[in-house]
Amino acid sequence: MKPQYFIAILFATSLYWMYLLYSPFILTILIAALLAISTSNIQCFFEKYLHSKLLASLISSLLLAAIFFAPLGYFLTTLTIQLNTINPEDMAKVDIFIQEFIASPPEYLKFLVPYVNEALQNINMNTVTSNAIFITGKIGAFSASFLKNAFLIIIFYFFAQYNGAYVLTFLKRVIQMSVEDTTLLAKELSSVMSVVFYSILTTAMFEGVLFGVAVSFMGYNGLLFGIMYGFASLIPVVGGILMWLPFMIYEFAIGNNSSAIFIALYSIIIISIIADTFIKPLIIKAINKQILDEDDTKMNELVIFFAIIAGLATFGFWGMILGPAITAFFLTILKLFEARSQEYKQTIDLNKS
Repeated sequence: MKPQYFIAILFATSLYWMYLLYSPFILTILIAALLAISTSNIQCFFEKYLHSKLLASLISSLLLAAIFFAPLGYFLTTLTIQLNTINPEDMAKVDIFIQEFIASPPEYLKFLVPYVNEALQNINMNTVTSNAIFITGKIGAFSASFLKNAFLIIIFYFFAQYNGAYVLTFLKRVIQMSVEDTTLLAKELSSVMSVVFYSILTTAMFEGVLFGVAVSFMGYNGLLFGIMYGFASLIPVVGGILMWLPFMIYEFAIGNNSSAIFIALYSIIIISIIADTFIKPLIIKAINKQILDEDDTKMNELVIFFAIIAGLATFGFWGMILGPAITAFFLTILKLFEARSQEYKQTIDLNKS
């Protein structure tokens, strides 16, 4: 047997066992690596002023935990506590209000009655209230699992930032790609992920703050519901409705008609129309101008938008990171194939001449 065949067999065997060993952490490691790619400019900034890769990686990791995972942890734990304080009388009022509204809706909404009846026929508010402890337990278990995964992501993120340059150099030597190809691949993926990460984070925070301020004046926990609205806004089209519609129904049910109308109009006009339609593009443009070079954002914004939707539908919450990364990687590989095809065609033309 030739030595190279023997080494190939050993490599395949070791790769298989490495997969078995690290399969529970593959998605976590991938998310951490993509987040490190998305925030590579922050790492470079800290390295430049701190003159220490270790310290820069540590601060980057703490910053990620503070701005991304800390709100999620607060939201999950607070929501678990809040579910234990559900008032059965208020839930009964909501149930009565919905039933009365369905029984005699406005003339312009009567066409929705069959669909609403079908959707609500298996829903009973008393059942929902009685199962609150069960729901709380489920959310509590999910909270613990999520926080565990978040902790692992931060750990892997730290090592990705600290050892990223060494790993990238090693991979370049192993796969033996040209400098141009590796530079194109790294630049395309990094630029797209940076645009996605900063755009998602900034717009979600902005819209969450707007909603949180509004509900805080109504006597609710503005921080909790602001975080909830920020994450709900990641869901295209219906994200905001998932937050303000239950508020409106609840306020109508307990007799606060003015508050119900206010939260509906505020959410539609201020957040959905003004903030999401007009201010959001300005925020993204400012991010591109301040953080990225003009040539970096080569991936069409609509492609990024649909990649986020597809990622959320396929992978859940982390799909907003995975979707654009997979799409950017695929499109970059196509560009490499296109470049190689052009070189091959030019070579043939030169040989003919």
